[in-house]
Amino acid sequence: MNILPLSNEQLEDYYQSALALLKALIRTPSFSKEEAQTGDLLSDKLEAQGIYFERKHHNLWMQNKYFHVDKPTLLLNSHHDTVKPNEGYTLNPFDPLVKEEGKLSGLGSNDAGASLVALLHTFIHFYEIDLPINLVFAATAEEEISGENGLRSILADLGPIDYALVGEPTEMKMAIAEKGLMVLDVYAKGVTGHAARDIGENAIYKAMQDVAWFKNHVFDRKSSILGPVKMAVTMIDAGYQHNLIPDTCHFVVDVRTTDAYTHSEILGLINQKISSLVRPRSTHLNPSGLSHDHILIQAATRLGTDQFGSPTLSDQCLMPFPSAKMGPGLSERSHSADEFIYLDEIKQGIKGYIDLITTLSKITPK
Repeated sequence: MNILPLSNEQLEDYYQSALALLKALIRTPSFSKEEAQTGDLLSDKLEAQGIYFERKHHNLWMQNKYFHVDKPTLLLNSHHDTVKPNEGYTLNPFDPLVKEEGKLSGLGSNDAGASLVALLHTFIHFYEIDLPINLVFAATAEEEISGENGLRSILADLGPIDYALVGEPTEMKMAIAEKGLMVLDVYAKGVTGHAARDIGENAIYKAMQDVAWFKNHVFDRKSSILGPVKMAVTMIDAGYQHNLIPDTCHFVVDVRTTDAYTHSEILGLINQKISSLVRPRSTHLNPSGLSHDHILIQAATRLGTDQFGSPTLSDQCLMPFPSAKMGPGLSERSHSADEFIYLDEIKQGIKGYIDLITTLSKITPK
């Protein structure tokens, strides 16, 4: 193995190429389930680089040139779908506008376009180098909705993966753990009656008691990395006529889970404590985390990279192998109006990813 130091000229070339690709991606709408055109853009880029890839639905994946089954395999993954722009936008979400302060604005610039193009150019950098690890790069769809035709649809096609690096905006800090998610539909049941008479049982009042429990409950166990389980009531709906006592009140609870509890334990506790009927939309979006001595943590520690536990969800929850999350940009900008990435963050992302894989290669047993 001979990994030469990344030169300033190489970094600048990668940055300019990544920036051009990111602008093209921003110009091309790619809402979840509608990513065909951005898939085509990525296909064109890979064909121009002479890199063989496979495509299924709107997902693309490829192996480095010296892939060998006897080596451990690192998956590099990010997504090319976006949410729809919210009503607060003052700029054209599909116009990649570069401002004087060094910002590139546009939908998907931060989440997760910058990570995607930085990871892709990192893969290109190492494509023809015989590393002690295999690299698989996957640009995936439907991440924003955890869709059936996104990452989960190609997991079997990727082959055995030993560990993964997921590109999401983290300021190039390494998220070594990530909270899981359960979304609960909760139904309080009452008895309808005329509002002017002292009859009926108001489902809203019953729901209020349970809403208060969700607001105030503190779980006994706390994760050392991810902190406490957090619950928030985010939607509520009841009634259809002003003079009728409603017999049903439906509300939605967002539950951010940790490694301190299984999803079944949390559901069991909730069912014990509230009177309403609870129906989870899914229970498979689990928290994830690395062991303290994992090679990704070793590499991050050698590089002096900050490590933390992430409260936000990504496709890590679908991965049946160890993973970490890391990328240029800031999580708080994701899904915000006039989303942007700093140009320097793109360049730093490319360098940070290349430094990490170089370090991984140095500490991987031959």
